[in-house]
Amino acid sequence: MGLMDTLGRIPKILEANINAALDKCEDPAKMIDQLLVDYKRDLADVKRDTAAVMADTKAARMRLKECDNEIARKQQAAENALKAGNEGDARILLEAKQSLTATRESLQQNLEIAEKNEKLMRDGYNKLVRSIEELEQRKDAAKAKISMAKAQTQINRTAAKAGSVTALEAFDRYEQKAEKMLAQANVETELNAESAGVEDLTDKYAGGTGSTAVDEELAAMRDKLGL
Repeated sequence: MGLMDTLGRIPKILEANINAALDKCEDPAKMIDQLLVDYKRDLADVKRDTAAVMADTKAARMRLKECDNEIARKQQAAENALKAGNEGDARILLEAKQSLTATRESLQQNLEIAEKNEKLMRDGYNKLVRSIEELEQRKDAAKAKISMAKAQTQINRTAAKAGSVTALEAFDRYEQKAEKMLAQANVETELNAESAGVEDLTDKYAGGTGSTAVDEELAAMRDKLGL
């Protein structure tokens, strides 16, 4: 990037609004990364060209100062020539002074342009530095917010697919189902217990032959013993 290219980019850099750009972007995290790449690349060019413009300003200022000094010398020499009675030499020196005065006007204009360019470049350079610092500070926070936003979006989609049932409602349903299953299990246990009791009674009374034989033998023994 040449000096003229840099000067052409500086107004855009100064007018750039990071916040507005991030608000319009679908993926601010990617945009921040890209802006950092672009700004750091531009910063190196702007820094180099700013230094060149500053050097031009310094040189223009020096040339103007030298011209002023030479004008002063011509003025002093003309006065000395006139004092010495050499009016012709004084005239020549004053003509040279007037020529330098015209040159000085051009040098003054060049200095003003150089100073204007220097201010423009400095402002652009400082804006880039501040922008880079701001982006570096916001990068991690922005990425964290984006991750949270994406996670929340996914949660919202999942909830929508589930019929907008909240987590608490889902838990209540599972709890009710578990209680119902436990109640059914308890009923089955009670039914099994009742079934076992009936079978025991059946075994106790259904076979009655053994008990009757014993009673008959006991009665026979009482008769024999006269009891």
